[in-house]
Amino acid sequence: MKAVFLDRDGVINKYPGDFQYVTSWKQFQFLPGVKEAIKKLTQAGFKIFVISNQAGVSKGLYSEEGLNTITRNMLAEIKKEGGSINEVFYCTHLEENNCACRKPKTGLIDLAIKKLNKENLSMDFSHSFFVGDTIRDIRTGKSAGLKTILVFSGKEKAENKENWQISPDFVASDLKSATEIILGE
Repeated sequence: MKAVFLDRDGVINKYPGDFQYVTSWKQFQFLPGVKEAIKKLTQAGFKIFVISNQAGVSKGLYSEEGLNTITRNMLAEIKKEGGSINEVFYCTHLEENNCACRKPKTGLIDLAIKKLNKENLSMDFSHSFFVGDTIRDIRTGKSAGLKTILVFSGKEKAENKENWQISPDFVASDLKSATEIILGE
């Protein structure tokens, strides 16, 4: 079974800016081509998971219920366009909590894999990807044994390449372009 793990902010929706958070559905804006890309991945048989740090909950900037509202609306909009996200996993902890689920640790991916195993599905790591907009996302994907795609639709920029501590397997302008890479592999 093939899987794609997606970061949220900067991959699915518009990156809110450094140290900023999407705190309500009103602030959530899908990036161009995202719904179509997720539809293509769904049609190609990929299980799709969102893996995202959302420390704004622990910082009191928005509630867990507010985060759930954003998620419900996001999933409904994607479904309306023919795509399907199997599950969304968030780490709402602060960095100093040193939890196992905050990226770049792989705890949220491990949860998704456990869920698949319970459904008697085993993941084909050689055909599974992590798509993110930060080097932290790339580190997470590589630590989990996934192919990685860094997209430039969010935080990270191509001109910072000489500062990257780890290199992605692929780079793409956005999720739409990343999907073409995934489907071509």
